[in-house]
Amino acid sequence: MDKIRVLIAKPGLDGHDRGALVISQALRDAGMEVIYTGLRQSPAQIVQAAIQEDVDVIGLSSLSGAHNVLFPQVIAKLKEQGADDILLIGGGVIPQEDIIQLEQDGIAKIFTPGTSTKLIASYITREIQERRGKEVAPKLAPKGVDHIGIATYSIEETAAFYLNHFALAVEKIVEVPSQGVRVAFIPLSNVTLELLEPLDESSPIHSFLTKRGQGVHHLALQVYSIESRLKELEEEGVKLIDKEPKPGASGHPIAFLHPSTTQGTLIELIERGEGD
Repeated sequence: MDKIRVLIAKPGLDGHDRGALVISQALRDAGMEVIYTGLRQSPAQIVQAAIQEDVDVIGLSSLSGAHNVLFPQVIAKLKEQGADDILLIGGGVIPQEDIIQLEQDGIAKIFTPGTSTKLIASYITREIQERRGKEVAPKLAPKGVDHIGIATYSIEETAAFYLNHFALAVEKIVEVPSQGVRVAFIPLSNVTLELLEPLDESSPIHSFLTKRGQGVHHLALQVYSIESRLKELEEEGVKLIDKEPKPGASGHPIAFLHPSTTQGTLIELIERGEGD
């Protein structure tokens, strides 16, 4: 298959291009052919260069705050030239409300500062492969929140609070020696609370309690194929605590993502069978 060709451009009067240079090199490292047009390009110049270079993707970078004006102008120029089949993405310091509008206007995806370059490369690869007719597995959202893990010194004391004040009863309690934890399950209509009590001082839950005290420990998302999702996340630059699934307290395969790449939240993935 031909290499993906990408044009990286800095529209407007923005005088800083470090980010554009970083992403250009990252995409080259991912096996793509990258053309960087340099600073202070007009929308017309960008579109002309994209057509001349026969690129698959245009990546717009903006730090000047003029994205709401310049990005739509590039969209309009592409339509004028009959080249709106080129994948158009953007990046920069762009507020969330502007991202929503720009993506509605025709920018396929906006990436903000701190986004993994591996994620950007993965996104481009998937989009272009699909456009070239290659079968690409759909990127499915999680089925939902499976459970919320709550660290506690005493399951009995914490369970009493939920029972006395919310009439929520513990369904069962299990011990998971491999993870050093005792777990109580409190089912709600669409999510479960898991109370996590350390079995001993070597337990990760004991370390959590020592550092942070009692409270929310993790958020668990139910996914369709945990092995495929872990592979995908690793390719996108997400740091994994578990590269392979392991049995969880409920008996289903689970894996944790490292909080350093999830904006500080410990996220667990869990895969359940149909009907579970």
